[in-house]
Amino acid sequence: MADAVPLVEISNLCVDFSGRHHVARALHGVSLSVRRGETLGIVGESGCGKSITWMASLGLLGANARVEGSVKLDGREVLGLAEPELNAIRGGRVAMIFQDPASSLNPLHRVGWQLTEALALHRNMHGGEARKEAERLLDRVGIANASRRMSEYPHEFSGGMNQRVMIAMALAGDPQLLVADEPTTALDATIQAQILDLLDDLRRERNMALVLISHDLGMVSEMTERVVVMYCGRVVEDTPTKALFARPAHPYTRGLIAALPDLEGPRRRLTAIPGTVPPPDRLPTGCPFGPRCSLATQACSLAVPTLRTVGGQIKHRAACMLIAPSSMPTHAATGACL
Repeated sequence: MADAVPLVEISNLCVDFSGRHHVARALHGVSLSVRRGETLGIVGESGCGKSITWMASLGLLGANARVEGSVKLDGREVLGLAEPELNAIRGGRVAMIFQDPASSLNPLHRVGWQLTEALALHRNMHGGEARKEAERLLDRVGIANASRRMSEYPHEFSGGMNQRVMIAMALAGDPQLLVADEPTTALDATIQAQILDLLDDLRRERNMALVLISHDLGMVSEMTERVVVMYCGRVVEDTPTKALFARPAHPYTRGLIAALPDLEGPRRRLTAIPGTVPPPDRLPTGCPFGPRCSLATQACSLAVPTLRTVGGQIKHRAACMLIAPSSMPTHAATGACL
C-alpha cells in the first residue's frame, strides 16, 4: 500500500523550448504526484508531453529548454539544484530506463564495467565488492551465467537481455522511484510480459514507486493503480485505473479506449480519434482537444478547462467543460507560468 505522503510532487510544471525565431511551450502547468510503492501509468499520444515531464523534472533537457514550476522529492525542491546535487538524485534515488536499451548502453564497454561504474557512482562500491553486487543484480533480473556475461559487450546480448541489463543498472543506485519510458516497445510479446512481471516483482519487494509511460492501454490496465492521461502538454484526466476503464470522463480518454479491440464478445469496428495532435506552437484556442472532439460546443473554444472532480469522486479528476458544473475545480490545467 502506498504511503499517504507523496514521494514526488510535481506542481505547475511548464517547459518552453526556444527556437531561432520563436518559443514553443511543451508543458502547460502539469501537476501530478507519485506515492511510495505506487505504480502510476502515464498515457497519451506521441507529442503529449509524457516523457518531457520526467526529463524536465530530472534536469535532462537541453540548454534551449526553460523549466518553471516545482518538483519536490520527499518534500525537497529538485528544480534549480546544482549539477552535483542532481547527479546524486539521478540514477540514485530516481532512476529512468528508456525504450531503446541499445542507445543507452555504451557499445565500447563490457556490461560488467558499466554496471560496476554505476555501483561506484551511486553506492561507493569498488573492486570485488562491486563485481559481486553486479553479478547479483544480473542474476536478479533473470540473466543466467552472470559471472561469464559480465565480460560480454551489449551487442552480444539480445534486445530483451539488454533491457534487463538496463533494469539492473537502474537498480544499482537502489532507487525509490523508477521511471520506465516505453520499456517494452522494441520487444516481442513474450519478452514484454517477462519484463513487466520483473518490474512489478522488483517494485513489490523494494516498496519502490514505478512510473510506467506507455501507449499500450492494455499494459497500463494490468500494471498500474492510477493513470494520468496527457494531451498537448496538459493533464486531462487523473484517476484510479479501475475507474478510468469503467467510467472514463474525458472525451480524449474515451477515444483512446474506443480504439482498443475487445478480447471478448462480438467483433466491432474500431473507432479512431480523427486528426492528429497539434504542434506546440499551433494549439487551438480554448480546449486543445476541441477540434478533434465530436462533443465540443462553442464554450469549449472560449477557455482551457480546469481539472475538476468527477461525480463527487475526489480521486477522479478530468479537465472537460462537459463535466457537471456542480463539480468543483481543482488544479488549473493551464498553469500560471509566464
